[in-house]
Amino acid sequence: MESNGWLLLAASGTFLAAALHVACIFFGPVWYDAMGAGERIVRWSREGHWKPTLITSAITFMLVIWALYALAGAGILPTVPATRFVLSAITAILLLRGMAGFALARFRPGYNGARFWIASSAACLVLGGLYLVGTLQAWPRL
Repeated sequence: MESNGWLLLAASGTFLAAALHVACIFFGPVWYDAMGAGERIVRWSREGHWKPTLITSAITFMLVIWALYALAGAGILPTVPATRFVLSAITAILLLRGMAGFALARFRPGYNGARFWIASSAACLVLGGLYLVGTLQAWPRL
């Protein structure tokens, strides 16, 4: 079986996003700030609060699961349950998050600020596009 390059790229990008989240946990407020996490998360991290670690860990866990589904869809890992549904849901979430984030950056940047919303939204749209093309390409064998 031939692997799916689009889903391999999606998995790689998703693993990269997970690694950046882990780096924020390990390197603390400086990394949270550099990644545009917002002043509240940076402040909590600086104060040693547990919330940034919990939130970032949950996001990291979700991203790793998504990357594993992309690898399964690409034919690198064995088939996992509900692959069609999960890859479709990941695609929809990323594309919707990307579009909504640009609107938030423009009209309600809030605690995170426009820089976070623009950068993360662009990343979501790119990843969502990779998941979309890869999922459509793999659909017949999923």
